[in-house]
Amino acid sequence: MRIFTGYLMIFLLVPAFMAVVILTSTEAGKAVSFNETLDEKIDLSGTKLSETSYILAANGEVITEIYRPMNRSYAEGQEIPDFIKEVFIVSEDRNFEKHPGFDLPAIGRAFAINMQADGIQQGASTITQQLARNQYLNHHESYNRKLSEVLYAYQLERTFSKKEILEQYLNAIYFHNNAYGIKAAADVYFKKQPLELSEAEQAFLAAIPNNPTYYNPIKHFKRTKARQERLIDQLAQTGKISAEKAKELKTEPILLKVDSRKDLYPDYSSYALFELRDLIAHKEKIEDPEELSLKIEELLRSGVTIYTGLDIDRQTEAVRAISAHLPDASVQGAAAVINHENGRIVALAGGKKYHSGDFNRAFQAFRQPGSAIKPLLVYAPYFERYAASIDSKINAGSLCIKGYCPKNYGGAAYGMVPLEKAFTRSYNTPAVRILQEVGVDEAFSDLQAFKFKNVTNQDHVPAAAVGGFTTGVSPLELTSAYTVFSNKGFYLTPRAIVKVTNQAGELLYKWDEEPAQVWNPGTIEKVRSLMQKTVSSGTARKAASVGPEAGGKTGTTNDYKDFWFIGFNGPFTAGVWVGKDMPQSMEAINNQSPHLLIWRDIMKK
Repeated sequence: MRIFTGYLMIFLLVPAFMAVVILTSTEAGKAVSFNETLDEKIDLSGTKLSETSYILAANGEVITEIYRPMNRSYAEGQEIPDFIKEVFIVSEDRNFEKHPGFDLPAIGRAFAINMQADGIQQGASTITQQLARNQYLNHHESYNRKLSEVLYAYQLERTFSKKEILEQYLNAIYFHNNAYGIKAAADVYFKKQPLELSEAEQAFLAAIPNNPTYYNPIKHFKRTKARQERLIDQLAQTGKISAEKAKELKTEPILLKVDSRKDLYPDYSSYALFELRDLIAHKEKIEDPEELSLKIEELLRSGVTIYTGLDIDRQTEAVRAISAHLPDASVQGAAAVINHENGRIVALAGGKKYHSGDFNRAFQAFRQPGSAIKPLLVYAPYFERYAASIDSKINAGSLCIKGYCPKNYGGAAYGMVPLEKAFTRSYNTPAVRILQEVGVDEAFSDLQAFKFKNVTNQDHVPAAAVGGFTTGVSPLELTSAYTVFSNKGFYLTPRAIVKVTNQAGELLYKWDEEPAQVWNPGTIEKVRSLMQKTVSSGTARKAASVGPEAGGKTGTTNDYKDFWFIGFNGPFTAGVWVGKDMPQSMEAINNQSPHLLIWRDIMKK
């Protein structure tokens, strides 16, 4: 009885609605018109559909698709084949070109059929009503919603042309498997653009939206194929195609090419999205975290393209090398690779078997840097302030400062040694003496340009000379800082993001920072020379095979809890960290030097 009453109300109210339209149009000038009321109550300005955003590698390859919350790429009218438009009109709304948004004869037919069945057996929604439902309303079957649907459909017809409505409709409808709109569906199921689809494939896709779950082609291919053939028969029955053509289309094989969402290099993409947050906050001057999150969500829903500096070959090798040289399941690793010539982060490895959403050790792990901090905090500040050469002598003997008594490796005392030897053999007591001579606060002032996130005043102690920090630094931070040694003392924060554009290719965001000079070129040359000797004849000899110009610095923390190597070769600066997530001794693998072997593999030309 309720179903009968509901349909009777619709059947009676729609003509009444039409009468209101006619009557109010004759009363123009006496009162606010019905159309003006609709304009005031139904705002169609916010019709923008959410679309898929993309992250691109340096070579232009799409590496990540970002659905927020749905996979949609908008297809303009000229990008949509006429054939599929015809299929939808014939199957969904044959009076599409004639009605004002709703179809009274169709409503009458549905009313009669549903009365006999005592239930909803046939609908009467036009394409315009379906568009209204998809973009503005919901899919709940109620008579109040049906009346709202009619009003919205009428307003859509007043606002847009039939061509525009059909275009919006084909971009709004759901094709299952998170594919919204014809462009996403063509890509998800066939890996094609809409215009590349055969007519049989177009009819196959047109079969899905009628009931996306029931006609899910991945799970219910036969059902979808059967409906495709029925749609083709309808085209023939209405004279849109010949019987011969229909037979040909129905016998054409349909071969699906379905892949999962692209997320090819999640280590790198996760950082690119992290950096996007900083970029938007910087450009838009947004400090409130909630406001920033809403802005980023809005941006990603708009369908942007994020161009990055990812070098696919270097990224692949970094991930492979970490897995290959760290067979122990309890030992993890991370790597960062930067092209110091253009400031692009070209590779990031967040850990073995990294997946999206995992803890990314490349930029989220903060660990004691060990002796890898010495070039930045000890030797460069010293050369900058004193006229010392790499042959100048320094005391490598025993030392105690207010109860702090650092030791050289193995506990040896070496007396007076050249700075070169102290550096390349990574003696600790000379480093502490040099830091004391420069002044702890003075040396730390040089590090401000590098913006180490967790380096604070608590770290301003003599032990910092050998990496004794309260929290520590991340692999990406330390590698970024080392780029100063390949840029004549100038530092510009390395970035993954090159630019962000909208769908029209217009620039939305890019970094515009200027480099800052930290040390003079003379200082840099001395440190580079020491780093090169470290690779050729010092603690990093296992990395020497990459080439004669390579240089870097090793770092090992107390009890072998962290292994580091940061260095340069050609246009790249790379850093590798090896350790356990819960710090424990790795003395058993110390002689294998896995950090050097990983770095060597990544940096081979």
